[in-house]
Amino acid sequence: MQIKQWEDKNLSHFSYGILSDCEKKIVLVDPARNPEPYLNWAKENDAEIIAIIETHPHADFVSSHLELGKTTGATIYVHSMVGVSYPHTPFDEGTTIELGKIKLTSLHTPGHSPDSISILLEHDGKQKAVFTGDTLFIGDCGRPDLREGAGNIQSKREDLAKQMYHSLRKKLMALDDDVLVYPAHGAGSLCGKNLSKENSSTIGKEKQTNWCLQDASEEEFVKNLLTDQPFIPHYFPFDVELNRKGAPAFRESISEVMRTEKNDAPEPPKGVLI
Repeated sequence: MQIKQWEDKNLSHFSYGILSDCEKKIVLVDPARNPEPYLNWAKENDAEIIAIIETHPHADFVSSHLELGKTTGATIYVHSMVGVSYPHTPFDEGTTIELGKIKLTSLHTPGHSPDSISILLEHDGKQKAVFTGDTLFIGDCGRPDLREGAGNIQSKREDLAKQMYHSLRKKLMALDDDVLVYPAHGAGSLCGKNLSKENSSTIGKEKQTNWCLQDASEEEFVKNLLTDQPFIPHYFPFDVELNRKGAPAFRESISEVMRTEKNDAPEPPKGVLI
C-alpha cells in the first residue's frame, strides 16, 4: 500500500492518492484543479484510478473530480447531502470501498459543512489513517461559517459549530491514537484560523496539542470556534456551487482566458491627485 500526498502551496491544499500495490488500483481524495499529477502518478505505477472521493464541496479551490471521472471512468463518491447531479455513488456513513486488504469507510463528520465526511483507512483490519477533509486540521478544525448562503443544504454557523464539537469527539477522537491524520489544508488556508505548518499528525498527538480536542463544554467550544475566524473571500460561495455541479475540464477552462500582448494592452486610467 502507498499513500501519496500532493501539496498546492499557493492554496495550502493537500490531496491524496491511495494505491493498492497488489490490485494496481488507486483511490483519490480531494483532487486539485489540474488532473495531470494524478494521471501521471497512475501511469508511473501502471495503475488504474477507480474511485475519486470528495470530502465536501470545497470553497477555496476548484476540484478536478468530474474531469478525472470522465477521463478515467472512475466512480465519484460524495455524501448524498451534497446534492450533485453528475453520475456518482453516495458515500454516506458506514459506506465502504475495498481494494484488496485496504478498506475505506465514510464517517459523516458535519461541522465545517453539513455534508462533510472523513475517510477511515484500514489495512488488513487495522486502523491506519484518516483523511479528515476540512473537519480536523493539524492544530485546528474547520471553520463553520461558510455555508450560511451556499451549498445544497445551508446552515447557521452556530449550528455547524455544535455539530463540529460532536463530530470531533464522537467520530475522530474515538479512533486509535496511532491513526495518521491527513487533512485537506495546512498553514495559510482560510478554511481555519490556526492551522499548523505540519502536513500530517496522529490522533494521539492532536488529542494532546490541538485546542479543538481539549476538554471543554459545547458552549465553550462554540464560542472559541466562532471567535477570530479570518475573512470570507467573495468567491467562496461560487466555488462551493461550482464544485457541487462539477467544473469544466482544466485545459478547456484556461484556454478561454483572454490573453493580451503587452503592446496591445489598453492605457491604464489616469489618476487624479486630490
